[in-house]
Amino acid sequence: MMIGCLCIHGFTGEPWEIEPIAESLRKQKGWLVYAPTLPGHGPDEDLREVTYQEWLYMVEVAALELIKRCEEVYVIGFSMGGLLACYIAAKYEIKKLVLLSAAAYYLNPPMLFESVRAAVHTRLTGQAEPDQLVDLYTHKMTHTPMNAVRQFMTAVKKIRPYIRHVHTPVLIIQGERDALVPRKSSEFLFRTIASEEKQIHYLKDGRHMICHGFEKDQLMILIHDFLLGQIDRKDEQHEISST
Repeated sequence: MMIGCLCIHGFTGEPWEIEPIAESLRKQKGWLVYAPTLPGHGPDEDLREVTYQEWLYMVEVAALELIKRCEEVYVIGFSMGGLLACYIAAKYEIKKLVLLSAAAYYLNPPMLFESVRAAVHTRLTGQAEPDQLVDLYTHKMTHTPMNAVRQFMTAVKKIRPYIRHVHTPVLIIQGERDALVPRKSSEFLFRTIASEEKQIHYLKDGRHMICHGFEKDQLMILIHDFLLGQIDRKDEQHEISST
């Protein structure tokens, strides 16, 4: 049986954000794994003129192509890509859905402040390694066109109503130290997605770039077990209550 897997990166990012997962899944026999670069992204592209509709169109075309070629299709989305993945799962027959640091809400000021404070301390005292995430945030804040930011915010607003129409089995994973996406984002997704089969996991030391963090191995195990149907119920975190 041919299985298709669509891996979607985040806003201002590139496929390298989810490359560890994509490369791991490509080793599975009979799997067709596709990790496209969204319009306006990549080193030679320009975000100034791109629209959120172009992002939706690309992932929709990619999903339809996999649906045409494969018996089953899975979708994995990181950050904004998680919202795009929800859009696809709401519209098409997707077998399984994985959401990583999915940005139904965005910017976690307390964690961002902590990261910045730690980086400043490092640069003043030299007592710790530099925080590469702070450098990434600084670069994005100073180089991302405002039109692209508005398109991102519009995409989140437009896609949110689709989330309640997702009935696909879903695995949600987020780092507890994510400085861009607050915990309420994963909680909202868990409550709103209509699937009867849904899991949520938090990685204690995980930050936003969850696929490249210290807990990458744990992340990979969770994803492999979910996609390959070998879920260990003993390790599942308890479901979030609606209160």
